[in-house]
Amino acid sequence: MQRCGVDEVLDAIHRNENISVLLVKREAISTKLEQIVSIAEERGIKVIRGSENDLWRMSRDNSEGIPDVLGLVGRDPKSTFDQTLSHGGLIWLLAGAAYPVNIGFCIRTAEVSGADAVVIDAELTNQERKAAKRASMKAHRFIPVHWMSGLEAVREARKAGFRIISVEDVGDSHPWDADLTGNIVLIVGGEKHGIPEEILRESDSVIRIPMTGFVPSFNLQAPLSAVAIEAQRQRN
Repeated sequence: MQRCGVDEVLDAIHRNENISVLLVKREAISTKLEQIVSIAEERGIKVIRGSENDLWRMSRDNSEGIPDVLGLVGRDPKSTFDQTLSHGGLIWLLAGAAYPVNIGFCIRTAEVSGADAVVIDAELTNQERKAAKRASMKAHRFIPVHWMSGLEAVREARKAGFRIISVEDVGDSHPWDADLTGNIVLIVGGEKHGIPEEILRESDSVIRIPMTGFVPSFNLQAPLSAVAIEAQRQRN
């Protein structure tokens, strides 16, 4: 989903790739970079100015130095939920999550693993939502994040042809035994009560993460991470 460096981004622009966001290193100056930013402004592409550390941390390849610009392709963080569904792919749903830090970690993991969007069904104040975004290391800038009813999201996704897969301790198969390709919604439940029963009933399948320790519960982002990596393996 990333175009890395001035030449690669400029080539993507000339080929009319769907670039939705540019991350540009502050104070970087070159003729090609000025051309890229000018075209981006003409096309309405969002330009984010980042530090050298931002570019170093987010670039997929800095072996030859820190790039001056990165381009996001393949998804638009400004997409509505209907637009997200029309694009297809893999959507994560956090159903009933309660803690902003956990939500932020999940947003970041979903983005890094190549998900197409995140739906969050959580009763958070504006301050708590801001805390979740901070905990995501601002990954919310690069992936659609929809705050909405989980049940509504699941039903709309089903109408759009998505399969619904829940991750719960009542599952009868493991992630590596499930088909995680195609258009799917993957669901993890809140820290206190898990996935609501009404959403479980809407699921096409339920998978579980093995737990062999004394305390039979992972933290929220742990099962998401495990399934996200397996989904990434299958989809790649």
